[in-house]
This record gives sequence, structure tokens and C-alpha cells, in this order.
Amino acid sequence: MNIHNRGTLLKFWQKHADSKKALELWYNDVASKSWRKPNDVTGDFATADVLSNDRVVFNIKGNKYRLVASINYQKGWLFIKFIGTHAEYNKIDATTIEAY
Repeated sequence: MNIHNRGTLLKFWQKHADSKKALELWYNDVASKSWRKPNDVTGDFATADVLSNDRVVFNIKGNKYRLVASINYQKGWLFIKFIGTHAEYNKIDATTIEAY
């Protein structure tokens, strides 16, 4: 997958240093994938939640953090729409939030 707006991850782990390793692992793992449908995502990330609007929620660092991505399966693009703590995630609509 071609992951767009990686800078969002960099900014986040500067603020939450304990997330850096988990986000780097997530990034490298996702970058190596070629997902063509939502079931491909959940096959690789069993704890991921597939939402409407081609959105997926990934649990990061044992669900301490949540990452919302929009995936264009045909083009192989993943756009990070949100990353935050679980409490911050509870305050957003993951199906409509735009770049955080």
C-alpha cells in the first residue's frame, strides 16, 4: 500500500513518544501489503475494524491509540485520516473525519 501523509505519524509520535515503535511497525507492515478488499485488511490485522466509506480503524500499541485510514483498494492508496488516543477517538466520527 502507498501510505499518504506519513507526516501525521511523525507529528503524533513527537507528542506521544511511546507510540513511535508501534507506528513504525504498523507503517512498514502496511506498506508491504497489496490489499484489494476489506477482508484482506482484517486477514492481516484481526483487530482492525472495517467501517463504511472505505474506512478502517487500526488499534495501535495494544489499543492505547487508534488510527483511522481511508483506503482506495483499486489504486493501492491508504490515507491517514486520524490518529489519537482511545479517548480522542471516542469524540470523532471515524466514517467522516478528514485529515486530522
